[in-house]
Amino acid sequence: MGVADFQRDTITLRKREITVQTGFMPHTRLGFYPENPRIYSALWKHGDSEPSQEEIFQQLSKTEHVRETLIPSIRSNGGLLEPVLVRSGVVLEGNNRLAAYRVLALAPDRDLWKLIRVRILPDDISDTDVFSLLGEYHIVGKKSWQPYEQAGYLFRRFKTHGVSDDQLHQELGVSKQKVAHLVRVYQYMVDHGERDPAKWSYYDELLKARKFDNARKLYPQFDEFVTQKIKDGEIQRAVDVRELLPEITRVGGNTLKKFMNEAYTFDEAARDARLRGSGNHNIKRMSEFRKWLAEQDLEDELAEASAEELKTIKYELERIQNRSSKLLKKISPAG
Repeated sequence: MGVADFQRDTITLRKREITVQTGFMPHTRLGFYPENPRIYSALWKHGDSEPSQEEIFQQLSKTEHVRETLIPSIRSNGGLLEPVLVRSGVVLEGNNRLAAYRVLALAPDRDLWKLIRVRILPDDISDTDVFSLLGEYHIVGKKSWQPYEQAGYLFRRFKTHGVSDDQLHQELGVSKQKVAHLVRVYQYMVDHGERDPAKWSYYDELLKARKFDNARKLYPQFDEFVTQKIKDGEIQRAVDVRELLPEITRVGGNTLKKFMNEAYTFDEAARDARLRGSGNHNIKRMSEFRKWLAEQDLEDELAEASAEELKTIKYELERIQNRSSKLLKKISPAG
């Protein structure tokens, strides 16, 4: 099948129409895209040479998505529902699909999978346009990369390609604050030699809020200390950074001091903070709910509610009253 068999089409990018050619070609003539964020996050090591095509294939071909989803889908449909996106013989979008075809090419019915459906971009399309296009697919569009992969993409656009956060905001419709945060967290992970995408949430929680600022003032090494606890496995879940670490820093005092001096493990410090009241979520929630019920604005809003709304509100309040009575009986001393 030659170029003459390809169909002309266009895609819209940044208010421009880009001509593409859609058709079929041998998958053996295509290469994986090392800059693809999923490949980059899995195989690239900062300062090292790019991974080989065989290394990329071995990595992608073993994933559950390729083995359990793509290969059965391709077999069932007799091919791809959506073509891979190609520039100069490199698959920019669809590397997992290419890996699936390479696996199928090892099967007894390999002759069925010689040709893969492609959409070919012009050879002279710029790297900037390529990255913008991938951003449209995976950050703005439905095929979302994981946060770590999104951050890696934005990091390379910002650091390597010199694209400002304002321009990224305009290109992708992502807020400048989110761009800055994603780049900052990714940079932090790079600086600390952390390449595990599964650890993204830990550092995202550590750096996203100002809730640790007081601890940082008291202990300038706070972030480094917590990072080591994450790496050592002492902090085992991202939810612990989100929920338990703030309890330790909120109660402060000797609890935080003993944690930072390693007199307490993370679990011991969290348990001590809860004993001192910092982590009693039930009390906090009940207190917040009681304060909300006491607000004058609530009464004003109820005065303007419809009869149907008031009926529902009455029902909910009665359920709350009944449940509160049962809880009071459970915690009240017998006698």
